[in-house]
Amino acid sequence: MPDVHDPTTRSRNMAAIRGRDTKPELQIRSGLHRLGYRFRVNRKDLPGKPDIVLSRFHAVIFVHGCFWHGHDCHLFRLPETRTEFWAAKIGANQERDKVVRSALLSEGWRIATVWECALKGKNRIEPTALLTRLTSWLRGDELSLEIRG
Repeated sequence: MPDVHDPTTRSRNMAAIRGRDTKPELQIRSGLHRLGYRFRVNRKDLPGKPDIVLSRFHAVIFVHGCFWHGHDCHLFRLPETRTEFWAAKIGANQERDKVVRSALLSEGWRIATVWECALKGKNRIEPTALLTRLTSWLRGDELSLEIRG
């Protein structure tokens, strides 16, 4: 199916998508804050500028968009136009995620990844259940956690 927008409109739409303070990220931050957790956002001194940094627990949380990080779920579909461009861009994002994850683990940080499909879509997780999983991980000693829909 061809794109329903002309290239200029599509470019403007894609450029308007934010990389921080997204709705899924704000939803998780709001829930954690409501439960009494205090954190920093997008710390520039850490590899990958994690979305949420809980220094007290030596833990970081990434909230990944399924499209931008090429998640294998119902929310991701490679665009039919400029397929090579998008495959390269998403592949580079996935490779960068691996490098950032490795760097953070080598510095002793614990890493949680919450995928967008866990917060919306047909397989979404109830917000309280998602926050319960996150907080029990924070209080535990596991190095990593991945929450997907």
